[in-house]
Amino acid sequence: MTLLDELFRMTAAALAARLRRREIAAADVVAAHLERIREREPLIRAWTALDADRAIERARALDRGPIAGPLHGLPIAVKDVIDAAGFPTEYGSPIYRGRLPAADAACVAAARRAGAVVLGKSVTTEFAAFKPAETVNPRRFTHTPGGSSSGSAAAVADGMVPLAFGTQTFGSVIRPASYCGIVGYKPSFGTIPNGGVLRLAESLDTVGVFARSVADAALLAGAAAGRPDLVEIEPLLEPPRIGICRTYEWPEVDAAGRAALGEAADELAKAGARVVTVELPEPFAALGAACEAIYGYELSRNLADERRAHAELLSDGLRESIDAGAQVSHEAYARAQRLASEARSAFAAVLAELDVLLTPSTQGEAPFGLETTGSPIMNRNFTLLHAPTINVPGLEGPSGLPVGLQAVGRIGDDARALAAAAWIHERLAR
Repeated sequence: MTLLDELFRMTAAALAARLRRREIAAADVVAAHLERIREREPLIRAWTALDADRAIERARALDRGPIAGPLHGLPIAVKDVIDAAGFPTEYGSPIYRGRLPAADAACVAAARRAGAVVLGKSVTTEFAAFKPAETVNPRRFTHTPGGSSSGSAAAVADGMVPLAFGTQTFGSVIRPASYCGIVGYKPSFGTIPNGGVLRLAESLDTVGVFARSVADAALLAGAAAGRPDLVEIEPLLEPPRIGICRTYEWPEVDAAGRAALGEAADELAKAGARVVTVELPEPFAALGAACEAIYGYELSRNLADERRAHAELLSDGLRESIDAGAQVSHEAYARAQRLASEARSAFAAVLAELDVLLTPSTQGEAPFGLETTGSPIMNRNFTLLHAPTINVPGLEGPSGLPVGLQAVGRIGDDARALAAAAWIHERLAR
């Protein structure tokens, strides 16, 4: 195996450590991932824009200078609803074809300051909503990679980059991470700044990250958020306290998803975790409807001009979502926001004696075909709660596709949630 072959298989944390010690060159790391992209992109279709020359130039400059920060020399992908200077941001829509932003989004600027090398923009569904893109699942090309962060998840899963930015409004980080068998981390709401990011539903929109280990995800998120406590998470001193939570959406989970949660509960208990069953308070049963109302109300206002001026360039599904959202009254929206606020307060008591809840990340394995990106029903409520969630990969369903589990932490206590997720991942990884 050549050095280039070895580099694209390494974790971000391992690469970062060797780059800091100058044992490897940033130019070689970037070249290895660009070669992987050249080989695999015709199959995976994860990218909307790439600039190999600029990436190599940036890497060589990093090799000549001092260590820039915790992401020194690491190649990353940026979802195409997040601005990155020098690349178009098109939101997955012909309406914005060729749009060039004047500056980096806040998270991209922070990543570059920390030494990251932006290789390009990754595929998103239309306006980060539900219309599927052409990206395929690297684990099986006939199945969806999930959405809306389709390209970011697929690029990380296929070794094209070790790290990528995504966004989540319902389930757009956790779901594709589960389907592609990688780590996805949606931080507590507002942890990573969202300046320069598409505004879809401002009560829900959250910048998140993709990686192949929990430590890697924390590394990118911590650098982007300016949070040293996340850049290098402290390992737990003892096994975590885990609440197995089926949630009110359990009837929607298929046999593969149910089996994965049961198998994980057994394995983690044997490994020493304190595992208990948790039921959410009754008002949580209404969170799904509240999330839909908030999403529709805000979506219809944020995309009002696109609906007015470019209706013919919107998909039927998105046009219908905007129109339905416009029918949500302010009173209904206010009621939904009150319920969400009350549930956030109650959620602290749910986790009072626990480190994380463990729930299904998705209904099961990735659906067959590219006509759908799957359902976000298992994610939307935790997005509305503003809680940190991490997709923990490692288990598979009956057809051999990944089935992820979602570790959910206290709102604002991301370091603890990440440490618990890392412990869980180490014991479930095959």
